[in-house]
Amino acid sequence: MIDLALYQPDIAQNAGAILRLGACFGTPVHVIHPAGFALSDRHLKRAGMDYLQIAALTEHDDFSAFEAWRVSSGKRLVALSSKGIATLPGFAFRPGDVLLFGRESSGLPDWVREGADALLRLPMRRETRSLNVASAASIAAFEALRQVGALPGQAAPGN
Repeated sequence: MIDLALYQPDIAQNAGAILRLGACFGTPVHVIHPAGFALSDRHLKRAGMDYLQIAALTEHDDFSAFEAWRVSSGKRLVALSSKGIATLPGFAFRPGDVLLFGRESSGLPDWVREGADALLRLPMRRETRSLNVASAASIAAFEALRQVGALPGQAAPGN
């Protein structure tokens, strides 16, 4: 299984789209507070539609609480950032990885990126800065789930 984590998200519509993504792929989503909106926000509900009812959402009071959960669960932290070192296609995902995405307005702080087990970027044209966080999460989640054989209906690797 792969988990998705949102570091202090600040656009409700993107968080709703990522919760919908998690529901469709059976991928838990973690929201690391403080968020820039209430999780009851109508924009979150509109983007997530009725999928929010089946999304596996866990809220963490802050990054320290998230890290305590992650470390105790033995999960590797794979951060995605426009400042990433390796590219997504060249990375070998493992079951249990947590994909971490930053704030739409400011990304991940340096100290969070530096503490990650891996720091990845999506390959894109040099004259562009970044993708919408929900688009980036979709691409990264699909690749991670594909690699570990966890896409819905996918046979495990080697079968």
